[in-house]
Amino acid sequence: MKYLIFILTLCWTYAGFCQDAKLVGVVQGPDGMLPFANVRVMDSDKGVVADEKGAFVIEGLSPGSYLVEFSFVGYKPVTKRLVVERGNQNLEIEVMLLEQSGILDQVVVTGTRTAKKITDSPVIVDVINSELLVNTQSVSLSEGLRFQPGLRVETDCQTCNYTQLRMNGLQGGYSQILINSRPIFSPLTGLYGLEQIPTNMIERIEVVRGGGSALYGTGAVGGTVNVITKIPKEASYDLGYTLQSMDGALDHVVSGNATTVNESKNAGVTLFLNSRRREWYDVNGDNFSEIPEIRNNSLGANFFLLPAENQKIDVNFSSINEYRYGGEMVDLPAHLTEQSEERDQNVLVGNIDYQVNFNEGRNSLITYFGYQNTTRTHYTGVLPDEPIQLAAHLAAPPYGTSDNTTFQAGTQLDQKLDRFLMGSNVITFGVEYTADDITDEIPSYQYLIDQTTRNFGVFVQSDWAIGGHWNFLSGVRLDKHNLVDQVIASPRFSLLYNFGNFQWRGTWGTGFRAPQAFDADLHIAFAGGGISRVRLSPDLDRERSNSLSTSINYDKLLRRWVYGFTAEVFYTHLQDAFFLAPQGEDEFGEVFEKQNGQRATVQGVTLEFRANYNEQLQLDMGLTVQRSTFQEAVLNSDILESRREFLRTPNEYGYGTLSYSPDDRWTFASNYAFTGSMLLVHFAGAPEQTEDAYFTSPSFSEVGLRGSYQLPMKKLGQVLEISGGVKNLTNAYQDNFDTGKNRDSNFVYGPSIPRTFFIGLRIKSE
Repeated sequence: MKYLIFILTLCWTYAGFCQDAKLVGVVQGPDGMLPFANVRVMDSDKGVVADEKGAFVIEGLSPGSYLVEFSFVGYKPVTKRLVVERGNQNLEIEVMLLEQSGILDQVVVTGTRTAKKITDSPVIVDVINSELLVNTQSVSLSEGLRFQPGLRVETDCQTCNYTQLRMNGLQGGYSQILINSRPIFSPLTGLYGLEQIPTNMIERIEVVRGGGSALYGTGAVGGTVNVITKIPKEASYDLGYTLQSMDGALDHVVSGNATTVNESKNAGVTLFLNSRRREWYDVNGDNFSEIPEIRNNSLGANFFLLPAENQKIDVNFSSINEYRYGGEMVDLPAHLTEQSEERDQNVLVGNIDYQVNFNEGRNSLITYFGYQNTTRTHYTGVLPDEPIQLAAHLAAPPYGTSDNTTFQAGTQLDQKLDRFLMGSNVITFGVEYTADDITDEIPSYQYLIDQTTRNFGVFVQSDWAIGGHWNFLSGVRLDKHNLVDQVIASPRFSLLYNFGNFQWRGTWGTGFRAPQAFDADLHIAFAGGGISRVRLSPDLDRERSNSLSTSINYDKLLRRWVYGFTAEVFYTHLQDAFFLAPQGEDEFGEVFEKQNGQRATVQGVTLEFRANYNEQLQLDMGLTVQRSTFQEAVLNSDILESRREFLRTPNEYGYGTLSYSPDDRWTFASNYAFTGSMLLVHFAGAPEQTEDAYFTSPSFSEVGLRGSYQLPMKKLGQVLEISGGVKNLTNAYQDNFDTGKNRDSNFVYGPSIPRTFFIGLRIKSE
């Protein structure tokens, strides 16, 4: 009997000592409990959904250490490490989740030049985050920009593949690119810069469609794209390698990032590097490339320091070196090839921002400096057939040099008025000075652009929140540009009605483009066996625009779903619109002159739909239907009739992205891009084209697929990611390129790459 009692006592003691524990708690947000929140023990099958009061219980936790994830649609997930000790039968916890900025309330800065929740911004700001760039396998900025409403990235040269960003039906010169909110992305930098900027340096991209000259000055007519580089948040690192194959032409991409933040969280730095080696690609077998060879090396850093509680210093810089070659695929110096373009370019970009907050946070003063310098050596030429011309070519090959420096300095003062006529107001006042100096010269072609532009701008803005539902944004900017005689005023007015899940917006704004050289003007093209160049008319005057837009935005938050849509109608009227007038031929080839036309109109509608299920499934779609026409027909060729339509401008284009993450290891993604038909001019000279002609391109649909798996390596504190997939699955690619050295290099349309398979490896900190 004594032995029996002893054994039962031991068993009872052991059972009490080893009994599994319960995790009991509640999940809440800033405004109260979160009903039906998800609670999941990671790397296990244990998980529950909280009740209608946010309360939950998870049973059966044996002694050990657990990572528990708490999530709710529309809020940032939180992961906590909990330890179950022997004999401890219950753990109690309260978890606070904050609103998920990635879905409903991300803070943006581009629309108003001040930090503002995206749903409270009086102008629409779309955001491309780094996750989207990864899921679409975008290795450069040009690839990532395609997946936003109203945006289309266009390849414009069969030989060198320079790109333009077209927004709401307008050409690339109407789109202003900012780097960390500063307009130092110069015309020469922009010629190849969209493909030169690697995505691993990008934190997010903010997109504002419509006139933005009221804040950013010249060039922000079609819209503004703000590339915000990686921001130091917490210590981390990752290193990745991607191999892409275009029908055997290989593209190697190595990328790396590292971030460190000190213990006091008042200083940190993020470093990035990227190396790309892409082979040339010939689709039609004529031994002339359609996609050029690229050797690109990029590196940079983003640094912050909080010298005091109310002060912040941000410093960022990047350096890009790229060699680009397209044309005859032979191992010869460029000037001995039948036809080629060769570019060796170095780009240095940097910003310094100093911000101080005072008056209990109601005032902030920002002083900033921005700088970029681009230098390049380049060759653009066709080997002549005639002996005399050939001798002259060999004696003085058409090599050229370019040098471009941009400098910006400014200051911005923000004043918050907590009590202002039934609401609050933020008054912004700023002054800035921008100078750009460019020299682009090819002595053999007697080609020279030597231009210095200087612009002094003053802007003021009122961001007035009225009664909790209304917001009235008004502002004006005054610019004095050295190439324009008069001071240019650019006002803007926006009205927002925000009621729960619903927002209505209306905006009117003006913009201008100064009579200066833009990216497309700095490109030398091939046509008719010669060199096609653009010059600026001596009488070229500034171009003005009036933009109107109205939109409806709706987002609905349910137990597991967030879904919404946006419908926007836009109208832009251009006065003295720029166009290229043919000037005939000289001894080197075709000449076009940029002149002021009459008036032009761009109008259309953009539709967006988005949905997120349980932080696992994300769907985004967008479609733009528009029309771009000159008021009077313009001449595009010496022998063709005039046309009112904008060239290279489809009336329909759109996109779609879908990602699914069933757990924290697997991610599956697909994407879709649609480009409608458009009007082009096909210039004579190639064997396939005996005379100039208009051409209407077919429409294109691109489909991309990507899958990835993350393998935790806990002993090393790392995660290994393996990915793979395909771009342009159906090989929707142009099939009628010109052949030979006398091809029209601007006769290129549709997707930028053919079917491309890729695989990738990435190691990152846990």
